[in-house]
Formats: sequence, structure tokens, C-alpha cells
Amino acid sequence: MKIVLLGATGMVGSRIAAEAHTRGHHVTCVSRSGQAPVPGVTSTAADAADTPRIAAIAAGHDAAASALVPPRDGSDPREPFLAVNRALVDAVRAAGVSRLVVVGGAGSLEVAPGEALVDQPGFPADYLGEALAHRDVLAFYRTVGDLDWTYISPAAEIGPGERTGTFRIGGDQLLSDAEGHSRISVEDYAAAFVEELESNAHPRTRISVAY
Repeated sequence: MKIVLLGATGMVGSRIAAEAHTRGHHVTCVSRSGQAPVPGVTSTAADAADTPRIAAIAAGHDAAASALVPPRDGSDPREPFLAVNRALVDAVRAAGVSRLVVVGGAGSLEVAPGEALVDQPGFPADYLGEALAHRDVLAFYRTVGDLDWTYISPAAEIGPGERTGTFRIGGDQLLSDAEGHSRISVEDYAAAFVEELESNAHPRTRISVAY
């Protein structure tokens, strides 16, 4: 499979690139720097908001993947992040690519019916803007009816760790283990992400990944 991956040099994007390359896929990695996150992939520099440029890069690929993150410069990230995702959808459409898998956030996952994690008392203020930006983007994708998009939320805690290849796939509810912890390694998240790219098992919906 030929995959074009945006946000390829970040913590999550680099693991997705490595996982996809290890599985034998051709990966075109797109980032502002143009650096290759892992050996053996194709890399190019581009701004994700540049719709014509991204469309030209994505043309001829079987699927697009986004590991883009909201701005982390202290400004309100909600509108800029929504805008770049709108631009990405336009670019994927223009490229004739029908499959798009998106790295999402955990804040919009439900901890009780109708109650999102991000709305709970004590949600960390440092992550509030980013969580709300991801929730806005999920709402946008749910209006996109002409692409086979999948939005993949990680567990509440995600960070570098071990690739075990063992994890659970859920839906809109926050997944926790027997001790009440909601976590996933970046490496196992990447494995689940690439499996979804390969299978297209959950088109036009949000799924979640956790231990």
C-alpha cells in the first residue's frame, strides 16, 4: 500500500511511519522540515494547510494518514487546527484518495453517557485547548460523507514504550484496564493505526485504542 503521512516527524507520526514501513508499505512522509523520521521512507517538506501542494503529493497514493497536532505556541489552537483539517480534506479529495485515517484526541471520549473526559472537573488546564481542538475536528469529520475517514482516539495516557501488539479497540467510550488506568504506548497505538489503514474496518467513525 502507498500511504502519504502528514505530521510524520512527531512522537506519534514517527511511530506510524516506522510501523507502516516495517509492514512493507511505501510511506511518503510529509512535514514542515522534510526530514525522514525513519530510514527507508520517502520524505518531503510541505505545509499541511497548502491544499494544492498536499493534493499533488497525495496523488497516486492508496490512503492518507494524519498525525497533525494543534498549535502549541500558547495561542488558542481550536480554529487553526480545524482550518488545517479542512484544508487536508480538500487536498485528499482533490488528489482522488478516498481513505483518510486521523490521529485523534482522548478528551472527547465518554466517561459516562453524554459526559466527555474533557468536560470533567479537574481536567488538566494545560491540555484543555488541545483537547477541545481535537473535539472540534472530530465533529467536522462527522460531517464528511464522501471520504472513508477513521478518527482514532488513544487512551487518556499515551507515551513512548513497548510494542506488544496487544490492545483493545473501542468506540466513543474511554477504555480503562482492571485498575482503572487508561493507557497505551505510542508503539501499540501506531500498530492499531496501521492495522486500520490496512483493513478499513471502521469507515466514517471514531474508534479508540487502549490496553
